[in-house]
Amino acid sequence: MFRIKKLDIFIAKQFGMLFAGTFFISLFVLMMQFLWRYVDDLIGKGLSMEVLGQFFWYMSLMMVPQALPLAILLSSLISFGNLGESSELTAIKSAGISLVQSFRGLIVVSIMIALASFYFQNNVGPSANKHIAQLLVSMKQKSPELEIPEGIFYDGIPQTNLYVEKKDLKTGHLYNIMVYRMTDSYEDQAIILADSGMLQSTADKKHLVLNLWSGEWFENMRSQEMGSSASVPYRRETFAHKHIVLDFDGDFNLTDMAGISNDARTKSIARIRRDKDSLVHVYDSVGESFYKEAQTIYYHEPKLRSSEKKQAVKLAGRKDFNVDSAFNKLPVDQRRFVVNMALSNVQQEVSDLDFKSMITKDGDRLIRLHDIETINKFTLSLICIIFFFIGAPFGAITRKGGLGFPIITSVAVFIIYYILDNTGYRMSRQGDWAIWFGKGLSMAVLIPLAIFFTYKANNDSAVFNADVYKNMLMKMIGLRIKRSIASKEVILNDPDYSKVAEQLKDLNGRIADYSKSRRLKSPPNIIKVFFRYHTDHVIENINDRLENVIEDLGNTRNKIILTELGKYPVLAVKAHTRPFDRRWLNILAAVIVPAGIFFYFRMWRFRLRLYRDLRTIVSCNDIIIAEIKHMEERERITGTIFLEK
Repeated sequence: MFRIKKLDIFIAKQFGMLFAGTFFISLFVLMMQFLWRYVDDLIGKGLSMEVLGQFFWYMSLMMVPQALPLAILLSSLISFGNLGESSELTAIKSAGISLVQSFRGLIVVSIMIALASFYFQNNVGPSANKHIAQLLVSMKQKSPELEIPEGIFYDGIPQTNLYVEKKDLKTGHLYNIMVYRMTDSYEDQAIILADSGMLQSTADKKHLVLNLWSGEWFENMRSQEMGSSASVPYRRETFAHKHIVLDFDGDFNLTDMAGISNDARTKSIARIRRDKDSLVHVYDSVGESFYKEAQTIYYHEPKLRSSEKKQAVKLAGRKDFNVDSAFNKLPVDQRRFVVNMALSNVQQEVSDLDFKSMITKDGDRLIRLHDIETINKFTLSLICIIFFFIGAPFGAITRKGGLGFPIITSVAVFIIYYILDNTGYRMSRQGDWAIWFGKGLSMAVLIPLAIFFTYKANNDSAVFNADVYKNMLMKMIGLRIKRSIASKEVILNDPDYSKVAEQLKDLNGRIADYSKSRRLKSPPNIIKVFFRYHTDHVIENINDRLENVIEDLGNTRNKIILTELGKYPVLAVKAHTRPFDRRWLNILAAVIVPAGIFFYFRMWRFRLRLYRDLRTIVSCNDIIIAEIKHMEERERITGTIFLEK
């Protein structure tokens, strides 16, 4: 039975305070990132504080589901990092409480946050997305003279397309202007070219005034004649200055929400299911009608005489009828007519199929977006729990609190999640990936990562111990590991210096015999290294004896001996004999020529380094032996003086 303990309350308090702070920080960062995308739609539009307040309010509501997982990740990492850094986590484990047991209170809190996130996405989020989309569309339609782009056609003005090659932001002048004014018919459109101009709003914000200089006006005059073949007259005008008034309501007015009614992000799960059923029913009906239409064969008969038609039908009924032969018997003008008619029919059918394909693709895309949004409401809630099982164990392993390291780690994890989730969303939206695969890609990566971190943290693994990886990397590259010998404040037993001197002399003799027999300065034998190597037990024995002497002399108070102990190199007793411990790996390295060459010269380097290390050891041994003799002489002289007195 679950019981609330003081430890759970203690950890929950620390987590709660951090969660509140990190949530608002994460929300602010996400809001700024979203605001940066639409900053051009806000600056210089003269928007009232009420409109800006609504925009920021709905934007904050929309970003809450994304801020919750990041806040959980960061706060859990800092919480358990602080506990580990202050040794409180060690005290908890020493009391017999495992790491997973210390998680249980926050697991419940994370599940509650995940449920709240799901409720928010299903009830509050759709309304916020709907209002923010409405505000963005309305903002884009306000004060268009301030956002005329360069080098592309701008269609924000009703019945007008405006092209500006260059504009001066300080004076508001536009250069090399092209204006297309359009109405309901082609015959009544106008094209205006001008060297420069200015676009301004009237005082009542109901019209736009376009002042143009040094230009030409081309305008089609609506034809009064009937029939599509009648020519359309036009007029051409050259002007030095032209004053044009365009109808445009520049005040801020909310647009109709009908344009965003098909956006799945503005719907709850119940409405998504209902609208999806309607979409499936509609597009199934469309597809069925297209299928029935495709089953019907359309063809156009060439304009032949009745006698020729009867002859063609008679020939088509014969078994030995040949289309090419019948086509060659036709006159030249009729053959040309038949070919043109066939090409026209094919082009018409291709255009019709392209149009139908566009309709069905749009329907499939809408249905996919509804399915993606349904899954997204669950995955954004589940990621809250996953991020807790990444942040809390990672903080317990690294045992680093504060803000620096946790923020860097949290941002890195969140970026990985965002890239995977956004990639899966885009590929699923396009139909290149299955929806379950695209939306499950981030989960498939982060869930094993959370399990791995939790397992390693519960077993007190040193998987993130920087010193372990540093030493491993230094061994792989061949860098030296420095020996650190410090004087001890309390010494229980002094070294037996006479015995140590004898051991060092014996080591010098063993090293001399080893250097003569191994010829370390010569290159290694390829056959022995890769195919028939033997373990070098002699150098291993020398290294063991040396380490025992160093450990024994570590209890000395003599500064000269301590200094020499720090000069002893750390011997690499295997790297000079073979690349790997397993024989098949050595053979494989020899077969792969580039790798074999690298490992061969690496072993030769280690042989030369071992030769230099042995000489250093002998030199240090001689100095320590000489210092021991001096110590013994000083003790003998001191003892003689004491006896004489």
